[in-house]
Amino acid sequence: MTAGGAVLALLIVLPLFCSPFAQHVMILTCLIAMCGVAWNVMGGYAGMFSFGQAAFFGIGAYTSSYLLLTFDVSPWIGLVAGGVISSLLAAAIGYPCSNLRGHYFAIASIAFAEIVRIVFTNWQMVGGAEVLTIPMLKESLAHFMFHSSKLPYYFIILAFLLLALAVCRWVSTSKMGYYFRAIKEGHEIAQVLGVDVVRYRLYAIMISAFLTSMAGTFYAQYILYIDPDSVMVLPISVQIVLVAMLGGANTVLGPVIGAAILVPLSEYSRAWLGYKGTGMDMIIYGTLITLISMYQPNGVWGAITNLKRGSK
Repeated sequence: MTAGGAVLALLIVLPLFCSPFAQHVMILTCLIAMCGVAWNVMGGYAGMFSFGQAAFFGIGAYTSSYLLLTFDVSPWIGLVAGGVISSLLAAAIGYPCSNLRGHYFAIASIAFAEIVRIVFTNWQMVGGAEVLTIPMLKESLAHFMFHSSKLPYYFIILAFLLLALAVCRWVSTSKMGYYFRAIKEGHEIAQVLGVDVVRYRLYAIMISAFLTSMAGTFYAQYILYIDPDSVMVLPISVQIVLVAMLGGANTVLGPVIGAAILVPLSEYSRAWLGYKGTGMDMIIYGTLITLISMYQPNGVWGAITNLKRGSK
């Protein structure tokens, strides 16, 4: 058995012997890892450092929930609809921002996410600032709802994560990935190589938006209640960026490693400290951002690679 197969087997078997809280942490870890992998397509490979992923996460959550509540549409169809809407919106916003780079693009992405949050907060048709509660349906895969155990949710999000990793792997080894890296090195360099910079930047944003929206739909079905301040806020975007940077941006498995470190650390610290742990996650995020920037800009994966090179 290969190392990858052994890890996958462990991920399948391990939750069977874990407590419900541990299963919950594993679900959140896979969820954030998926979002980190999605961000990596845009930020790690194409060099578009975005803090606006919470907008696509929230759109996925709201689209599936609204369609279910209003038209009794299956959450699975809502998942696809949310992904399509997020991708189209990403293209619509990404086109006028196609010439922005570095911190200018990052600032624009924050502004975009905040505009989306404000729109949904004041949009009464989708509930406005009030909490949108997903109704309890019969437990089944078709309804994307399970009451007796968290395990079905875990295996679904694990499958989503594997899908995101497959997409990221395909991008990294394809001609598209080569173009993304050329764009990251510099627009002028990419244009000299014959790359349509605007088109491929839009491809990166749209792929990232679709995968992030899928994660948002899953979150809504798992938690069963959403509001703009729980699915569209900046800390979500920060956490997504951080897991990719912590594990190693521009690598397929980097965001997974980052999530496996960050999410359990955050969740268990809050569980142990209780109400005293309020805001502890933000303290952890801030500390890690500082340490990564100062000592290991290539993340954990970069550190592992350096150790391997040093041992040869």
